[in-house]
Amino acid sequence: MDTDPPLQLRVFNLNCWAIRYLSKLRQERIGLIGDTLSQEGFDLALLQEVWSERDYCELKQKLTACYPYSHYFKSGVIGSGLCVFSRYPILDTFLYQYSLNGYPYMLQHGDWFCGKAVGLLVIKICGIIFHVYVTHLHAEYCRDKDAYLPHRVVQAWELAQFIQHTSKGADVVLLGGDLNMHPGDVGIRLLRGWTGLRDSFADTERFEGCEDGCTLVPANCFTNKEEMQPFTLGIRIDYVLYKGLSRFVVKCDSLMTTTGTAPGKNIPYSDHEAVIATLCVKPREEAKASSGSAVEPELVDVVNEARTEVRVGLHAAERQRYSNGRMAILALLLLLLQAAMGLSSLAGWDSPQPFPKFSFSLLSLLATVVLLLSMVLYVFHTIEVKMLQGTEEQMRLALQALQDKLSSM
Repeated sequence: MDTDPPLQLRVFNLNCWAIRYLSKLRQERIGLIGDTLSQEGFDLALLQEVWSERDYCELKQKLTACYPYSHYFKSGVIGSGLCVFSRYPILDTFLYQYSLNGYPYMLQHGDWFCGKAVGLLVIKICGIIFHVYVTHLHAEYCRDKDAYLPHRVVQAWELAQFIQHTSKGADVVLLGGDLNMHPGDVGIRLLRGWTGLRDSFADTERFEGCEDGCTLVPANCFTNKEEMQPFTLGIRIDYVLYKGLSRFVVKCDSLMTTTGTAPGKNIPYSDHEAVIATLCVKPREEAKASSGSAVEPELVDVVNEARTEVRVGLHAAERQRYSNGRMAILALLLLLLQAAMGLSSLAGWDSPQPFPKFSFSLLSLLATVVLLLSMVLYVFHTIEVKMLQGTEEQMRLALQALQDKLSSM
């Protein structure tokens, strides 16, 4: 391998925004994405938000000649939306669905129904074992009052742990996806600090595309202009991250993003811009191995910050659980009171006035519905509390291990 030239790998990453019946010009854009992938001949195409399996099958049929290997990850009610097209054989796959992913009663957002997850593919290219991860984290709907921040931090932690524990047999680790986090957010700092993944935008030698590498820009005709007002240039939430293990070093030779409309067309591929990275993989003897010990003091602060966010979410979940439990008890007491009134009426203990049966039945129905909904939400928030408690405990142990390691240096 020492005499072989460095391996060049071209990676295409895009959130396709392909929601059936809701996304604008979905079929036209899916066709456009397929045409571009077949013409450009990337080595790997990592796609998110391909919610319809029919759209995936359409892409697969169109791309079979250029990308003979592909996989669609299924999870949740409407799917994970994750799929990968590859020029090289896919040896193995695995899907991990995040334990927390929003709330089922937030229908206007819908993340809970999507089954957000991380997909793993094992691919062998020129004798090098690649562990390729594709993911899509919970969206950020309001940056000032982000009710989903604890869930997204938990997802970032689970993603980091999943990569850390499943990549031990890999030569190269590659992660692509819509992380829904700005570069300075605690979740992305936790993910990169814990796994040692490098950011292709920060490390690339050449960059072309939107300013600051933004992938959600106001100039895109599909973006919500009101939501983008605080961000005049846009935001960068789509990433290609990587690192070399064992005998290999990876660097990003070039990176580019699409900039609005597709070439020769009057519409963009999606509401997101695509990220296209050219990676160079070569034996570690040709480059200096990087040391991870220098980032450990900073990592302690990052894990502490993430743990604080998880605690905030835990307190909120406990309040929600208490409120739903209290509502369920009140509804149950009302039903018991009505049952007592009904029994007294049947026994002839009531007043001569006939009881208003319609109002009685309507109130009973309302109390039953409130009781059932409150019980379901109580169970849901109990599960949320348990997941947040478990994550907080994992972070506590991780902090203790980091601090012990630092004190022994």
